[in-house]
Amino acid sequence: MSRFNVEESVGFLVAKAYQRLYSCFRVGLEPYGVTPQQFALLAFLWQQDGLSQAELSEKTEIDRTTLSGLIDRLQKLELVERCRHPADRRVWLVRLTPAGRSMEAKLLPVAMQVREKLTSNLRDSEYQDLCDLLKKLRGEPHE
Repeated sequence: MSRFNVEESVGFLVAKAYQRLYSCFRVGLEPYGVTPQQFALLAFLWQQDGLSQAELSEKTEIDRTTLSGLIDRLQKLELVERCRHPADRRVWLVRLTPAGRSMEAKLLPVAMQVREKLTSNLRDSEYQDLCDLLKKLRGEPHE
């Protein structure tokens, strides 16, 4: 029977890569008062503003209770606001404020710098392969 080498296991390697990515990203975002989770939420809104909390929960794969807290904190930072859905008063839409929209130009370079730092030893094709493999692990179709 072969021995299990934890340092070569997918779970260990993915977890350690995530820890490094998260740490670098957290440090890069710190001057702006935003966490990596808040950045992700903003990034989805930069792509499509005015999503409902349910849509954001689905897209971010964050449970609704946790998401609500993230939105609360972004609201306190005056980066987003909640608005009633015009056709369904039970639904809250999350919209970027002008300050939230302007954060895109500040935070995207941080994200790109972190990506470059962490993937500088990968060729472009290896980076794409890594993304495809991670999508497969998540159960997503790949191109």
